[in-house]
Amino acid sequence: ALPLALAARSVETKSLIPGYPAVMATLDEVSIVMHFEDLLGVRGDILQARVAGLDLLILDAPALFDRPGGPYVDQQGKDHPDNWHRFAALSLAGAEIAGGKLPGWQPDLVHVHDWQTGLVPAYMRYADTPALPSVMTIHNIAFQGNFPAAIFPELRLPPHAFGIEGVEYYGQVGYLKAGIQTAWAVSTVSPSYAEEILTPEFG
Repeated sequence: ALPLALAARSVETKSLIPGYPAVMATLDEVSIVMHFEDLLGVRGDILQARVAGLDLLILDAPALFDRPGGPYVDQQGKDHPDNWHRFAALSLAGAEIAGGKLPGWQPDLVHVHDWQTGLVPAYMRYADTPALPSVMTIHNIAFQGNFPAAIFPELRLPPHAFGIEGVEYYGQVGYLKAGIQTAWAVSTVSPSYAEEILTPEFG
């Protein structure tokens, strides 16, 4: 809904999404606009397509996203054990696009949503991406994307990123925390939710 609303105000957007089976099934005409030989250990392509008025960039990385179940859970309702890897790879791809690696296009602003893309502004900061502004929108602060510290070396961030000013969160790697810490600005889905998460009970 947001890209369509922005388009009505003459704001051009491109939305990066994972190549889930349901997404891939909707694609008709696509073009490969970027290739990753080693995206945190997997191969992947960025596909470009226009679907229902949306200008989409799809991360086609079958090793990460072509599987049964939901976006985050398997057919038994359990979290995919490699969710940390799946969404770190998505975030790194987003940061690479933000850094101008997509031929002929670079955004003026990077807008990320929830823990699944929380590492995008972190990768931008620690990779010295040109000073693009970024905003992190929190949809549900209860889901934070916290993972064991043992994954940190696999993220290919510099050692000093594992600190309170970076991605470290109570001894773990916190994806949502990373986004809040490294984005230029933080927003929520509504003014009332912004007030709610400032309270001790819900914050």
